[in-house]
Amino acid sequence: MSKISALLERLADAVEHAEVLDRPAEIGQQLTGRLAAGPTKDVLSGTTLGHPLHPALVAVPIGAFAGAAVLDLTRGDATAARRLIGFGLLSAVPTAAAGVSDWGDTRGSERRVGVAHALLNVVGLGLYGASWLARRDDGGGKALSMAGLGLLGVSGWLGGHLAYAQGVGVDTTAFQRPPVNWTDACAEDELVEGVPQAVTVEDTPVLLLSRHGRLTAIGNRCTHRGAPLHEGTVVGDCIECPWHGSLFDLATGAVERGPATRPQPQLQTRIEGGRVQVRREEIRGLRLNPTS
Repeated sequence: MSKISALLERLADAVEHAEVLDRPAEIGQQLTGRLAAGPTKDVLSGTTLGHPLHPALVAVPIGAFAGAAVLDLTRGDATAARRLIGFGLLSAVPTAAAGVSDWGDTRGSERRVGVAHALLNVVGLGLYGASWLARRDDGGGKALSMAGLGLLGVSGWLGGHLAYAQGVGVDTTAFQRPPVNWTDACAEDELVEGVPQAVTVEDTPVLLLSRHGRLTAIGNRCTHRGAPLHEGTVVGDCIECPWHGSLFDLATGAVERGPATRPQPQLQTRIEGGRVQVRREEIRGLRLNPTS
């Protein structure tokens, strides 16, 4: 590990264990109201897109600010640089809204890192706002914007840590490999009509539901934040996540309501000799077993 990466890891570890951030986090989630599952939450989460919205929006203000920095460093058009900063500040609003929506579903160390990420963004954007004002008359403010870009860079690293080290926004079932061949799940008489049943098949958590003469099976670990779906509520033809209210179609695993963005793994079912058997319905991304 390089000295830089070791330093950054120590920084992340310190933030993860900074209990002083818990109180501001609690206040922040109370103020944001932990937006309930529904159409607005779906838009901010990226449910309609099939992937989280916040990471995609981040590229817009960062691109604008980076463009302004290039113009500043190359003594380019000062008016264009100011316009880029203004555009970056405006585009940061929906970006922040999507980020706050995602952060509202976090707890513990993830929530602390999210608070630090947000605070750095607020200060960085404040510096950019001051830079935009300073550029109005005399074309100054370059130092302010460079300082803002530096803070946003550190904040961006923490955002990456949230996604790639802590798994926020990542499909929590991405590395599960349901069986390709028919595999025993449980005895048929263990199923209770209309009651979700949790079983583990080759290390894969599976939700079984027998209802109205039909047996369905989907992944039991919610793709959003990993909740045990069998503890949720059956709503029509869907299962409602017990943690954040996502709705998944019990037959197909499709997302009917967010904040989840990725569908549940779907499995085929059959009954042989009084035993319930399942196998993978389709191969999706990293769920593919390279040896199969």
